Amino acid sequence: MSSFVLDKEAFVRRIKRLYTEWKTPNIDHDDALSNLDCIMSVVGVDEDVIYSKSMALQLWLLGYELTDTISVFASDVIYFLTSKKKIEFLKQVQSITEEGVPEIKLLVRDRNDKDQANFGKLIKTIQDSHKGKRLGVFIKDAFAGEFCESWKKMLTAANFEHVDISVTIAYLMCPKDETEINNIRKASLASMEVFNKYLKDEIMDIIDSDRKVKHTKLSDGCEAAIGEKKYTSGLDPRLLDMAYPPIIQSGGAYSLKFSAAADKNNLHFGVIVCSLGARYKSYCSNISRTFLVNPTETMQENYTFLVNVQEEILKLLVPGAKLCEVYEKSLAYVKKEKPNMVDNLTKSFGFAMGLEFRENSVVIGPKCKALIEKNMVFNLHVGISNLINSDAADKEGKTYALFVGDTVLVGEQSPASIMTPSKKKIKNVGIFIKDDDDEEEDVDDKKASKGDQGTEILGRSKRNAVLDSKLRNEINTEEKRKEHQRELAKQLNERARERLAKQGNSKEVEKVRKNTVSYKSMSQIPREPEVKELKLYVDKKYETVIMPVFGIQVPFHISTIKNISQSVEGEYTYLRINFFHPGATMGRNEGGLYPQPEATFVKEVTYRSSNLKEHGEISAPSANLNNAFRLIKEVQKRFKTREAEEREKEDLVKQDTLILSQNKGNPKLKDLYIRPNIVTKRMTGSLEAHTNGFRYISVRGDKVDILYNNIKSAFFQPCDGEMIILLHFHLKYAIMFGKKKHVDVQFYTEVGEITTDLGKHQHMHDRDDLAAEQAERELRHKLKTAFKSFCEKVEAMTKAQVEFDTPFRELGFPGAPFRSTVTLQPTSGSLVNLTEWPPFVITLDDVELVHFERVQFHLRNFDMIFVFKEYIKKVAMVNAIPMNMLDHVKEWLNSCDIRYSEGVQSLNWQKIMKTITDDPEGFFEQGGWTFLDPESGSEAENESAESEEDEAYNPTDAESDDESDEDSEYSEASEDESDDSEDLGSDEESGKDWSDLEREAAEEDRNNDYPVDDKRNGKFDAKKHKGSKHSPSKSSKDKYHNRDKHHSSSSSGHKHNSSKDKDRKRSREDSRDNGHKSKKSRH
Repeated sequence: MSSFVLDKEAFVRRIKRLYTEWKTPNIDHDDALSNLDCIMSVVGVDEDVIYSKSMALQLWLLGYELTDTISVFASDVIYFLTSKKKIEFLKQVQSITEEGVPEIKLLVRDRNDKDQANFGKLIKTIQDSHKGKRLGVFIKDAFAGEFCESWKKMLTAANFEHVDISVTIAYLMCPKDETEINNIRKASLASMEVFNKYLKDEIMDIIDSDRKVKHTKLSDGCEAAIGEKKYTSGLDPRLLDMAYPPIIQSGGAYSLKFSAAADKNNLHFGVIVCSLGARYKSYCSNISRTFLVNPTETMQENYTFLVNVQEEILKLLVPGAKLCEVYEKSLAYVKKEKPNMVDNLTKSFGFAMGLEFRENSVVIGPKCKALIEKNMVFNLHVGISNLINSDAADKEGKTYALFVGDTVLVGEQSPASIMTPSKKKIKNVGIFIKDDDDEEEDVDDKKASKGDQGTEILGRSKRNAVLDSKLRNEINTEEKRKEHQRELAKQLNERARERLAKQGNSKEVEKVRKNTVSYKSMSQIPREPEVKELKLYVDKKYETVIMPVFGIQVPFHISTIKNISQSVEGEYTYLRINFFHPGATMGRNEGGLYPQPEATFVKEVTYRSSNLKEHGEISAPSANLNNAFRLIKEVQKRFKTREAEEREKEDLVKQDTLILSQNKGNPKLKDLYIRPNIVTKRMTGSLEAHTNGFRYISVRGDKVDILYNNIKSAFFQPCDGEMIILLHFHLKYAIMFGKKKHVDVQFYTEVGEITTDLGKHQHMHDRDDLAAEQAERELRHKLKTAFKSFCEKVEAMTKAQVEFDTPFRELGFPGAPFRSTVTLQPTSGSLVNLTEWPPFVITLDDVELVHFERVQFHLRNFDMIFVFKEYIKKVAMVNAIPMNMLDHVKEWLNSCDIRYSEGVQSLNWQKIMKTITDDPEGFFEQGGWTFLDPESGSEAENESAESEEDEAYNPTDAESDDESDEDSEYSEASEDESDDSEDLGSDEESGKDWSDLEREAAEEDRNNDYPVDDKRNGKFDAKKHKGSKHSPSKSSKDKYHNRDKHHSSSSSGHKHNSSKDKDRKRSREDSRDNGHKSKKSRH
């Protein structure tokens, strides 16, 4: 056990809390600790015991269960008696010397005398603690085994007065710290996943196929599902367990207690009550739901009332309130709303939960006077039993019960937060099926039933006509999504306006180039012979060139020199020196480069020197120019390198110093590569977690430090379907290594052969190949376990300050954020591609909205634009997403509460964002982001102005980079053939010439009338109008629009100023997506 890490901080914090309560009791409803002399607990070996106070106290203090261990808490010392291996683990706390923590002593079990000597020491310790008479114990805990029985006899002989401290210790452990809350959250997540992904779907499938399945089989299936990763959101199955056997009840036999068990009766298609709870690292959770199959109106009303009662109790769970008062107020609410239901209610409304599933002394009931404290966790459940359904067709359905339960966390304010937020409204749990007899009636009365019930019930050939979603959904997915997007659109402009108002008019300060001075005084000027002889001299120390000008030595700093050139003509060598001056950098912003731009500047200086060597001279005069040329180049290179490094460093945020932890048990991973590379050559190294950050040390000794408080997002991507397994850190502020700034740092290792030798003879049944595949599978499993263990240890050590997010591979979709197409994978808070370099990381909290460009029915791909909440930040663009992924991406964005819009054209985002930042108030007064909506109707007003701008339109740099090679080739083809028309027809329209189509379009343009159902170009245009979601006559506001990338004039010479023609131009650009060849390919 020496490899296990004990959380020292948690141990110290909790042991202090225990001793503080012992010395100065604050618990009003129980004073068991007030007159104690000593506290003792013993944990034995008994597989039948799942929960006990002794085990809970041990887990609370140490984090692990140590069997056959005695703990004695005396007034001035703490004793642990256990086996040698467990003593090695406990040595981590033996060295603790903090105020408020007594001395800790460890005793190793001695099997020679059956621990009699050790027992004697413990008895003596208890007798020496205070008066040595009253001993605090957990009376109900009784472990079997020789060790526990021997200790029990020794205690009985010592004649101590035993006092039960179960209530006090339980209440002491009720308020949870961050680590405990995090564990309960994970347990709650596992409960929800098993319930939603397994149990609910299984029940729906049983009803759908009209099968007979026993309650016990469903219960056993839930217990098996907790061990499968697909049902547990990536949590380690080894740390998961069921808190109690899942309870499935139906068919009139209901017991709304957690001590109930699933019976062997078949599932009845009436009222189905389900309860299950998962444990993660011994911390419990619970979720209870009721499914109603074909419920009557009365049953629906009763269920809605039950949900309302639970919501009322949630409002009452606030710190400082007494649990009995919460019960009384809840009961009063029931008496007021439905007094006839009082007798049917459960006798309590919940209990505290944590390391033990049920804490009997902290119950939301009429007799519990315990006070609620912040961060307490309750299993809040409300039930109504023995209800009568007079409309039931069989006797099993006559009697029914309703039950709803959740894991809830008490916060500072009302209401308490639900940690198992699985939907429980009647529309989510009501299942509506029908028999064959009802089919014809349903078809005839379809409209009537729609009006009466507000939902459409679709029939299938048998009674298995469950709704498409298998639940009662009043609106289909698309309508729900649109409704949600309308709500987000309303909030978007308001929030953005408020945010910009708070930021104020903060503009970037223009950077002024520092004024370099060669020499601050005459004493610094060198006294070299070359200077006195009026030759060129390069002063490396001060990075200055001293030049003779009209017989005077004039120093020029190297930063003033633009470039130099040397040439030899006949007997002379020429050295030309060009200087920086206003106007030298055409087209660039020179503001700030020249502090005194009105001064007189030297543009260039040329020196000439002879190549002929006179008698008595060691070298020719031109040697001075050759030497000066070489030295100026050298000093210039050094200066530019240093300037580049300073520019990299100037906006770096200073990081805290890494505090190294000397603990040998620090989480550590070896043999990792780093991206980007520290040097050109790739090297391995080790990553180790310390007190406030990570340190990566390469085999060469290079160090890279990443502090926890600088990590914006941390990702762990396993090697499922990948050739590498990696940890990726997306930072808040850039760090510098390898002489460059980096915001993304990645550590990875390879799990298979990245390259394959095609010359090597291979056979699918070759033993060596099979062995290699098996070895690779084992390596993958080993690496995955090691990385996962590292992540969990880091999360525990940092108290969830660093949490690793894992991408959801099944939600991924292809796209090209940079040059190549990659798989983009969503995580819980980001959209990432981490396998390819450079990485692509978008934090969803930073995203204002998402806009889809080039969304047209005849194109294969569309583009996706991310607009950030910081409008000065450049938008992020993902190109070439397949059109069949559009609904998938929309559904994902909608589930993340991110507003999206779509359009048929590409927009000039640089111009749009500049317009917004220049005048935010004006932008929002004109409607803000509503200009992106296809229904905005403001596009037609600007059509003529758009057409005029098209003539003089030049693509921006951003656009030309984004264009594919195919687009540019097609553009060349279209430019070569000036007699080609603007439109590209479909295969159906082979009878008309390009010129005919162009002439028809020009005539319609002059009419300037565009009805939606206009079939101006035969079948192709009719199909186009029908398939596109947006009317082609609508486009965005003129000032926000980019122009079509390939603009060429037609033979008819007409100008087209309608957006319908733009759509035809766009179809021409993307004709390959429609399966057509360009005219160049036809000849």
